Amino acid sequence: MACHIRIASESARFGQPEVKLGIIPGWGGTQCLPRLVGKGRAFEMITGGEMVSAQEAAEIGLVNHVVPLEELMLKAMEIADLILSRGPEAVRLSLEAIRHGVEMTFAEGLYYEANLFGIVFSTDDKDEGTTAFMEKRLPKFQGK
Repeated sequence: MACHIRIASESARFGQPEVKLGIIPGWGGTQCLPRLVGKGRAFEMITGGEMVSAQEAAEIGLVNHVVPLEELMLKAMEIADLILSRGPEAVRLSLEAIRHGVEMTFAEGLYYEANLFGIVFSTDDKDEGTTAFMEKRLPKFQGK
C-alpha cells in the first residue's frame, strides 16, 4: 500500500486479516488503506478481515493494474520505462505535490502545487520538453 503504483497478478489476494487474530493492522495498515480505497471500504476490509481478489482490488483503487502472473514484471518495467522517459524534475516534483498536497486543505494544496510549478518551470528540462513538443520529436531530458 505504500507504493506509488501497485501491480498485481490475477491470482493475488489482498486484505487486512489482523482482526481474526485479535489485533489491528500495523505498519500503516489503518492509515494507508483508507487513503487508497476510502473510509467506508477500509472500515469493511479492516473490521471484517476478509480478503479481496485482485480484480476487486483494482475496482476499489487498491491496485492500479491486474495482469497475468507471467506479465507482472513486464508490466512493472513498462511503467518504469515510461516514467523514466519523462522529465525527472517534473516527476520528482509531481510526486512531492501529491505526497504533501493530500495532507493539506485543497486551497493549501493548490498553493503548494503552484510553488512547485514555478520551480519546475525554471528548469532546462521544461525548455527541452516544450521545444521537443513544438518540433514534434522526443525530448532528451537531462534532469536540470
